[in-house]
Amino acid sequence: MSSSKRIPTDGGSSFGHNPFGALSSEGLPPAPENLPTESAPTTIATPAKKNRGRVDILRVKAGRGGKTVTVIKGFVGIGLPEKEQLAKAMQKTCGTGGTVKDGQIEIQGDKRAEVARILTEANFRPVFAGG
Repeated sequence: MSSSKRIPTDGGSSFGHNPFGALSSEGLPPAPENLPTESAPTTIATPAKKNRGRVDILRVKAGRGGKTVTVIKGFVGIGLPEKEQLAKAMQKTCGTGGTVKDGQIEIQGDKRAEVARILTEANFRPVFAGG
C-alpha cells in the first residue's frame, strides 16, 4: 500500500456535494416544540418478567399402548381455562392432538422441545424431568 494517498481525519473537508444544501425551509410547517433533547436520554420502561414457577415436562409411554405422550405437570396458581389455552397453543405449534386431564397437559408425541419453548414464552420455568 502506498502511504502517500491518505485521507485526512480531522473533519476539515466534506466528502462530496450535498444535494439538499440549496433547499430552503420556506413554506414548511414549524417543528413541534416538545421534541426530546439529545442531552436527556430517553428510557423505555420494560416490565420485569414475572417467573410463574417451575413446571415438569415428562415423556411417558407406560399405560398408553406403546404411544409416546409429552406430559406437562406441576402448574401452580393457574386455572383450567389458562391450561386449556396453553394446551391449544401447544397443539397448534406441534401439529398434534392433546388434552388437559387431571390438572396436567398431555400432548401426543415426543414434543418436549417445542413445549418447553412455549412455556418459556409464557414465563414458566420448564424442567425436563424423568429419564
